[in-house]
Amino acid sequence: MRVGFRERTCAMPAVALGLNFAWEWTYAVHNLAFDPSVQGGVNLVWGIADAVIVYTFFRYGRAEFPSFVTARMFGGLSVLLFGMSFAVQWLFLAKFGAEDGGGYSAFLQNLLMSALFIAMFVARRGLRGQSVTIAVAKWLGTLAPTILFGAIQHDGFLLGLGIMCSVLDLVYVWLCVGAKRDGGVGDAGDVSEPRSVTTRADSASVEA
Repeated sequence: MRVGFRERTCAMPAVALGLNFAWEWTYAVHNLAFDPSVQGGVNLVWGIADAVIVYTFFRYGRAEFPSFVTARMFGGLSVLLFGMSFAVQWLFLAKFGAEDGGGYSAFLQNLLMSALFIAMFVARRGLRGQSVTIAVAKWLGTLAPTILFGAIQHDGFLLGLGIMCSVLDLVYVWLCVGAKRDGGVGDAGDVSEPRSVTTRADSASVEA
């Protein structure tokens, strides 16, 4: 949230944000309504925090797209994205129930999220809207349930997904650490040219 407001951008990939926001609100409401527990309250707090990141997406996200994406098109595609994100969570919930559905969807979307953060780093050519702290927190946030559900509770499926998440997360940490060492700019582009901070217009064209 802080990085997003400071740098006037969304600090998460759009698809990752949609799935994360939908997961937290789906299972917060389901848990608090049908099986009240501390986890339901935790999910609610996460959902409220993610709502702030969603605000930064709608407030600043349009600038990340090329000019042919009009404000109306951006709004329509965004509504479609968040609508489908909720639909995915509800399908998992209906098929597998709250416990298995929540776990399976969380780990699968975390694997996707890990790849999307790397893609965002490449598209933005560096650390704009990102930080080493975010990268490390993302890694540890998935590593903890991987150890709990995958290793301690002997769920091979979740353990395998969690290991793959950690591999991608550590790659992302490595990229962010290297970019911070180089002044916030990645190694994309012609290495023979002097490095310079990427402009918002340049980044928008790359992300397109």
